[in-house]
Amino acid sequence: MAAAKKLPSGSWRCQVYSHTEEIIQPDGTIKKKRIYKSFTSDIPCPKGKRLAEQAASVWAAKKESASNVQNITFGEALDKYIEGREAVLSPRTIMDYKRARKKELQSIMNIKIALITQEDIQKAINIEAQSHSPKTVRNSHGLISAVMRVYRPNFALNTALPKKVRPDIYVPSDAEIKQLLSSVVGTDMELPVLHAAFGPMRRGEICALSSEDISGNVVHVCKNMVINGDREWIIKTPKSYAGDRYIDYPDFVSDKWRGIKGRIVHPPRILLQIDLTGCLSVTTSRIFGSTT
Repeated sequence: MAAAKKLPSGSWRCQVYSHTEEIIQPDGTIKKKRIYKSFTSDIPCPKGKRLAEQAASVWAAKKESASNVQNITFGEALDKYIEGREAVLSPRTIMDYKRARKKELQSIMNIKIALITQEDIQKAINIEAQSHSPKTVRNSHGLISAVMRVYRPNFALNTALPKKVRPDIYVPSDAEIKQLLSSVVGTDMELPVLHAAFGPMRRGEICALSSEDISGNVVHVCKNMVINGDREWIIKTPKSYAGDRYIDYPDFVSDKWRGIKGRIVHPPRILLQIDLTGCLSVTTSRIFGSTT
């Protein structure tokens, strides 16, 4: 960065290169002229020098950033977006973003982000809508929106999205739930089923539960077991504030965990899956293998 120089008036001036203009001469030749942007401070003391140089430095940084945006593709911008948020977002969210980078929105990945139009984005969304659910398409559009807000904050999105579809959730009958509870008595699935059925807790929350999270009949749900981008199962805090909560269980459930120290449920081969309404289903999987 150029240093500020003191003017005869006592002010400080700092000049930063802006761009080069081509001027046609009378003989038809072209002369290139370097254009500079000036930043001045009327304070005659050294503080004025620092202020002029600081203003020049800020402008130069913004100019460089804008220039870099002009030269990167949407895919490169998405890579930078993901990299800058890996430390703060959920591992599952980062994994979904990376999957989208490889398999979704491919029609805009190689377009310079400065040249992307609303038509390009609408075309990409239309392609995704042919093979993905409305929810997935909306998530993809949300990712586009997030990246554009960072690299082109003045770009206004006006995309037509597929209509939301009400999920068709199967609600088991009382008889089916009783049959399930009866079939797991005395097995390593009994506690997971009880946690899910009478809490309710999600499967990742059940697998991460430890005795230190329990006080009497009350469970403090403050951890979740998720899979990261390396296909490893890790324990993390809830994604949202609402996910951190307390659940009061009936005595016949709390009696089952009394005396257990450490992890309440060793990650089983059969995982529980429970939706927000508390409807219970059981699905088989071997994703935990021999993990304890």
